[in-house]
Amino acid sequence: MGLKIVVTVKQVPDTHNLSRDAMKPDGTVNRNALPAIFNPEDLNALEEALKIKETLGATVTAISMGPPKAKDVLKECLYRGADDGILISDRQFAGADTLATSYALKCAVEKIGGFDLILCGRQAIDGDTAQVGPQIAEKLNLNQLTCVSEIIEINDQTVIAKRIVEGGYEIVKSRLPVLITILAGANEPRSPSAKRVMAFKNIDSKVCETSYDEVYVEPDSCDMIGFIKEWNARTIDADPSICGLSGSPTKVKKIEGVVLTTGVAKKVENTQAGIADLVHELIEEHIIG
Repeated sequence: MGLKIVVTVKQVPDTHNLSRDAMKPDGTVNRNALPAIFNPEDLNALEEALKIKETLGATVTAISMGPPKAKDVLKECLYRGADDGILISDRQFAGADTLATSYALKCAVEKIGGFDLILCGRQAIDGDTAQVGPQIAEKLNLNQLTCVSEIIEINDQTVIAKRIVEGGYEIVKSRLPVLITILAGANEPRSPSAKRVMAFKNIDSKVCETSYDEVYVEPDSCDMIGFIKEWNARTIDADPSICGLSGSPTKVKKIEGVVLTTGVAKKVENTQAGIADLVHELIEEHIIG
């Protein structure tokens, strides 16, 4: 059967298309105002999982926390080669910071159980904190390898990886199970398979209250391979008091809209004296020094 791999993925707002409506008054992201995309580094994490599946044999389960629309990124995972998708969706998860998010994902991973490897993108472009992966590992009491640019060797017992550090890199080794965060540039994510797109394009999520590891599976069960299972807070035994906004110690104190405008244009003579005058002015204005 090979390794059992869990990949965390996220649907994020496209930060290349920001507008003044990007944030709500309470400091949370207004996701309805921005186009949604697959978080880039999560695609790199998925690709690493699929490469391991091809070389060693593995089952790859993609898991995401978000509103119902987040099932779109799970479909994308199935299109590329993942075996299964799980959507963690509940109003109680809304407004979660990294601490509350990692708690919900930790509960879901525990429900899956029996995993050998958790792969995460280093960070999401809507937060750039790089905290969720390490926090999941801490809550699960797992070894963690962060900022990994290459998985050099892996078997059913250990993994050797190259991780980027300031000024260079390290070659590190860990026993399984382990959580690894993957950098952009670690690989080139594959395109969706046309065959798998045709097979899975019409699937829908199914609310699942049964055990993930049911031995007997009915043909229309929500545990059927290729379906996206939908779990809520009760399904994963999450404590509502530490989910969503209520479980998020990080609070946005103030939001300011910044409008970039063109200032007064000044022509600089292309002479030694003109350039010298410009340098002196920049120094006086403390722009350079």
